[in-house]
Amino acid sequence: MRKILSIAVLAIISIASASAQKVYICKGGTYTTQDISEGLEISLTEGIDSITFAKPQMGNDVQVVFDGTTATVTIPSQLQDVVTCASGNSPDVVLTSTTTTDEVTYQVSGSSSAGSLTIHGEYKLTVQLNGVSLTSTKGAAIDIQCGKRIAIVMKDGTTNSFADAVSGSQKACFYTKGHLEISGAGTLNVTGNANHAIAAKEYLQIKKTVKTINILKAANDAIHVGQHFQMNGGEVNVTSTTVSDGIQVEYKRDNSNQIIVDEDNTGGVIIKGGSLNITLDNAQDAKGIKAEGNIEISGGTFLINANSNGSRGMQTDGDMTVGEENGTTNITIYARGSRCTVAEDTADPHRCMGIKVDGNMTVNAGTIAVYNTGAKSKAIKVGGMYKNNGGTVSGEVDN
Repeated sequence: MRKILSIAVLAIISIASASAQKVYICKGGTYTTQDISEGLEISLTEGIDSITFAKPQMGNDVQVVFDGTTATVTIPSQLQDVVTCASGNSPDVVLTSTTTTDEVTYQVSGSSSAGSLTIHGEYKLTVQLNGVSLTSTKGAAIDIQCGKRIAIVMKDGTTNSFADAVSGSQKACFYTKGHLEISGAGTLNVTGNANHAIAAKEYLQIKKTVKTINILKAANDAIHVGQHFQMNGGEVNVTSTTVSDGIQVEYKRDNSNQIIVDEDNTGGVIIKGGSLNITLDNAQDAKGIKAEGNIEISGGTFLINANSNGSRGMQTDGDMTVGEENGTTNITIYARGSRCTVAEDTADPHRCMGIKVDGNMTVNAGTIAVYNTGAKSKAIKVGGMYKNNGGTVSGEVDN
């Protein structure tokens, strides 16, 4: 005899909880959902593992595989209620997540010379890069429209390369609306053909596990960040094809241009280790590192070449502190050029400077060496107080 389990749904269930309109059925470790507003009959011989009214913990990941002119997106059954794909098998993949309680992980691999990945969401998410190469012909190569924490994890040993369209309104080749955290012992290559290479509307943190980030080109800033920039390790290289700043950090502001009060919204640069190599040869008035807030360095190796007219190696509107709390600090800056001649600076032409600090500068430890050329150029200019409590600071200026 075939055994049937019949479930009658009481009206009180639907009143108590909207989620009680569904039952979650697990077969072979995979969940499916079924509407039970009008009752449910299930054969007990169908190999059912469990039946529950409570939404199970989400498992498995969304798989995105690029292959030339197509992309294959696989969404596990237990995520199909909250993750949708609007792009079919197009290489311009558009995914939307509606979950506000469970983190979704997207596994991305493959290559396309006319592809991109866009993700919309309302909750934090993870994108694992498993060896990806994307060149967009329409806009950004990676566009994550989610205002929460975005974790980018590079699989160890992989190379992941992205280039955006030459024209378009995209803010960056690699853009995130939320705060961006990059980790994993892989390599990230980014080419910004139309604007910034990497941009995050909120903070960007580079974890110790990162191997290498290469900015191969930027039509504007190589890295442009709101709130703050933090580097804990890894290697970041910015090539001479960048036509504006190497790293620019600004305060996040509201629609009336007022600074948003938030503990993360410092407008600062925090570097605790790693290697940072920046070369800027193609833009006047370019800064290797520019912060609206403070610059705090407590470890790491820096080589900054800012060799155009009016360029600066480092510039902050706030204070600058240099120490060695997180390791040896070695900073070498070349700022070699004449006065800036761009039209907007004719009234107050900028001159080359190795380091410009509007506030106070304190050196507790570490080595700073600055080399300058240009009329009236300065190795280090401090608007407030300068204190050296034990570091080695030198400046060589050739006028």
